[in-house]
Amino acid sequence: MVMPATHTDWTVEMLDALPEDGRRYELIDGALLVTPAPGESHQLIVGDLYAVLREYLRRWPGIGRATLSPSDVRRGDRRKNRVQPDVFVLRVTDGHRPEYPYALDRLLLAVEVVSPRSQRYDYQVKRDLYLRGGVSEYWVVNPESRNVSRWRGLDDPGELLSLRLDWRPSPVIEPLVIDLPRFFEESLD
Repeated sequence: MVMPATHTDWTVEMLDALPEDGRRYELIDGALLVTPAPGESHQLIVGDLYAVLREYLRRWPGIGRATLSPSDVRRGDRRKNRVQPDVFVLRVTDGHRPEYPYALDRLLLAVEVVSPRSQRYDYQVKRDLYLRGGVSEYWVVNPESRNVSRWRGLDDPGELLSLRLDWRPSPVIEPLVIDLPRFFEESLD
């Protein structure tokens, strides 16, 4: 279960002082979110999705760079905001990645792989955070249902995809097309 801490004035400095225990610690406006270590299905999907995105983006140098967590992304008051999307794509400018830790508005895509314990945060809290922060597109991958929920902006009501996922980070390149039944079968079976 994702647990918001009762203390609501956390800072990145306080987060860095916590012992390494396998959990993921994120901050949203000073509120601490604690997530247990991910399970096997989660990690298999994260790895395979990263590989698909990485291979696709290598064909289009200068567009973006696939990255996976743990890797810090911050917004607004950078002392009180640090999240770690499971997989994300950084916007590349003049052939270079942005400076680390990455600013939220430098992401072309943020992806969370949902677990039963993180649904509310992934589908609601993080969706709002990423889209308000300037991320162009947000996906929630559901290994249990074998589908992907996708939003392309704050006003987008979202869509639920179970057969095919197309992603075009730039209008001048051909889209990435993921056959979702095949992707989930290869990742999980």
